[in-house]
Amino acid sequence: MNILVIIIAIIAIILLLTGGFVQSLNFLLWVGIVLLIIAVIVFLARRLGGSRRL
Repeated sequence: MNILVIIIAIIAIILLLTGGFVQSLNFLLWVGIVLLIIAVIVFLARRLGGSRRL
């Protein structure tokens, strides 16, 4: 009976860690998308604004 409890605890810990990794990766995905959009806006502003090169 103790082995069954240990196996269930190990599976619960693995699922908990996996869930945390998925949530953090989902957050990082949204941060990456926002940074990409900001980079595109800055690139287009420089292109359309006619930035001068020295």
